[in-house]
Amino acid sequence: MTALTGLAALTAAQAAPAGATPVERSWRPVVMAALGDSISAGFNACGWYVTCASRSWSTGEHRDVRSHYLRLRALDVALAGHNVNLAVPGSTSADLAGQVTQAIDHRADYVTLLIGAQDVCVSEERLMTPVAVYESRVAGALGLLRAGRPDARVFVASIPDLRRLWQTGRDNLVARGFWEVGRICPTMLARPTSTSAADQARRDRVRDRVIGFNAALARVCAAYGPNCRFDGNEVFRQAFTLSHISKWDFFHPNAAGQRLIAEKTYGAMRDWLAEEEPVPVLAP
Repeated sequence: MTALTGLAALTAAQAAPAGATPVERSWRPVVMAALGDSISAGFNACGWYVTCASRSWSTGEHRDVRSHYLRLRALDVALAGHNVNLAVPGSTSADLAGQVTQAIDHRADYVTLLIGAQDVCVSEERLMTPVAVYESRVAGALGLLRAGRPDARVFVASIPDLRRLWQTGRDNLVARGFWEVGRICPTMLARPTSTSAADQARRDRVRDRVIGFNAALARVCAAYGPNCRFDGNEVFRQAFTLSHISKWDFFHPNAAGQRLIAEKTYGAMRDWLAEEEPVPVLAP
């Protein structure tokens, strides 16, 4: 494990969540990295088709998001300035190994992972990544991490429910316009007002693929061992409204949506922290 600062001398640990493996010593990361796609990159969270890493639920520095980084920095200042966002808009599971290699180069000891939406948001349903291929890619990438940074800890977030996005925006004329003009996730969002059996079945199949990906993430994380936490499908189950969605594309989370992801995911790895005091909201 990397050298720790004063707060890491704490040894009391919070009770682990159901099914989690208790950790006997407190832990504080010194370098953290976000891996994944446009969600973790903060795409469209602060402007027109731009990456807004400061609003990322993982490594963001904007106080309104209350990211994992800000919460962890409040526990140990050694992390300050060591938040690396390696997530790239448009990335699929095929790109994950390359991001892991970069995280190893940065000597990351805490890594967050959220990837898979772009594996289903393709031009045609037949082009969606098969579950077995997705699982193999993620397992291979995390195998690289374990080999390169054996003490690193990994937080794996589930992929959001894309059908919920369709349900949330289908009655909004502006949202439908963005989806159509931008050809945004056509496997799920094409013909959003259609109630035909064929379109409903298509949406169900896309959702089933996301469910399959999330099940694969749970398996890979379990195989990784106690240094991996899966969110238990917390992001997938999370209800959200258009107030959490960027008005630049009606697809990506805005700052409020990024904050929601941060809030709903942070608890899944808190037993690692032996946290004894409330985490304040810190200015960037």
